[in-house]
Order: sequence, then C-alpha cells, then structure tokens
Amino acid sequence: CSAIDACESSNGGCSSKAECRRTTPGSRACVCRAGYTGDGIVCLEINPCLVNNGGCDRNAECTQTGPNQAVCNCLKGYSGDGKTCTYISLCSQNNGGCSEFAICNDTELGERTCTCKPNYIGDGFKCRGNIFQELLRNSNTSRFYFHLEALSIRDISGPGPFTVFAPHTDILNSDPRVKDWIARGVMAQVLRYHVVGCANLLYEDLTALTNITSLHGDLIHVSHSQNSLVLNNKAEIILSDAVGTNGVIHVINQILVP
Repeated sequence: CSAIDACESSNGGCSSKAECRRTTPGSRACVCRAGYTGDGIVCLEINPCLVNNGGCDRNAECTQTGPNQAVCNCLKGYSGDGKTCTYISLCSQNNGGCSEFAICNDTELGERTCTCKPNYIGDGFKCRGNIFQELLRNSNTSRFYFHLEALSIRDISGPGPFTVFAPHTDILNSDPRVKDWIARGVMAQVLRYHVVGCANLLYEDLTALTNITSLHGDLIHVSHSQNSLVLNNKAEIILSDAVGTNGVIHVINQILVP
C-alpha cells in the first residue's frame, strides 16, 4: 500500500493562491501564499492601503500595486518620497511668482494670493509705486529720472496727481542741447516743463484737450497727427498710460522746450 497524496490532484482543493502541504497520509493543509490572506481554500489579496494608509504619509495617496504591495505618492501641494511628505509653500520660492512689491500668501494646497504692498497698486503680479519710482524702473524713462534726481527735483514723489511726458532715454542721451542746458543752469526749467500738476491725464483724456499747463508755468499744446497725439506740434506720444500711485507717465520722442 502507498500513502495517498492529498495535494496531487487540483492542488488538493486549495486555492490557486495557496500552497497545499501534505500532513498525514490522505490529509493536507492549505496555506495562503505571501501577500494573500484566507483559510487556504479561499485566498484574497492583501491590500496594505486599507491599514494605516499602507504606511504612507497622511498627506500621501496609497496605491496597491500587487498582493500586499503598494506605492506612496505625495498629494498635490506636498513633496517627498510618499512615506514622508512636506507641504510646499509656493511663496517660499521667488515670492510665489508675485511682484517683488507684493505680499504672497499661501491659501489652499498649491494655491496662493498676491497682494501689492502698501503704497503700491496693481494686481499683485505687477505692482507699481509712485511715478518717481516708476521712471527709474523703466529703461525708457530712467534717464529722465536721473536728470530729476541730479537737480533734486522731487515734486512728482508727492501725493499728486501728476502727468509726466518723459522724453525717451535715447533722446535725452543723444540731444546735444542737454549739456548746454545743464551748463546754463536751465535744465530744471526744461524738466518741469514736462510735468503737469494736479491732473492724472490718461491718453484718452488728452484727446479731448488742446492746451495744458506745465509745472514750469508754460502751456503745452496738444494736437492730433495721423492717429497720434503730438505735443507742441513736434513731440509724439510713443508709449502711454504707465499708471502709478500718484499719476501717469507718457513717453515722448522729442524734448519739449519752454
């Protein structure tokens, strides 16, 4: 007589996910394989994500990849290996993409708000100060700023409002009359002739005017020429409506002479 192998046929009636083990002749035990749980007759995959989030960080997603196997991935707004996830502050890098003159505030995960600082205006991504500051920040008008600063003309840093017609930097650098005006001590008068006080005149506002009075006291004539606004029949407004907290800047292609 030979012993009957209970596991010889159909895995001994055990689950296909189980190991059939001979015990005594004609008997066997069914043991679920690693990664499975059950009585051996029925074996189910173990999902580690169901217990303690699979060992993942509480700010991570646990995804089953196989029997008792899973991967951990940090949720949006967090970084790490999934076992440890750290909150990502958008504002911690490059001010969250906000303007350098704005305050960045983390709100929801992966979200932030940008708010211009006091004494600045804008949407938070672009913030502008007073027009004296803005003249310096713009390469098209920075030379005009340096001339004002050199002569300690700071009228336009006040509350305003002001409208400035700033000759383009290239014009101020190339016009030979500038050195002569400085030498004769009349440059301050020329500069003030480019500023209008007590008025925040946008391009659209200028289209309805014919004359405006400068800080120097002389009139500036406004006219139309081929769909452009021209001052004193000579200087064309080539860039307009750079709005600051206390006024507006227009860039012109010629120097106005009182």
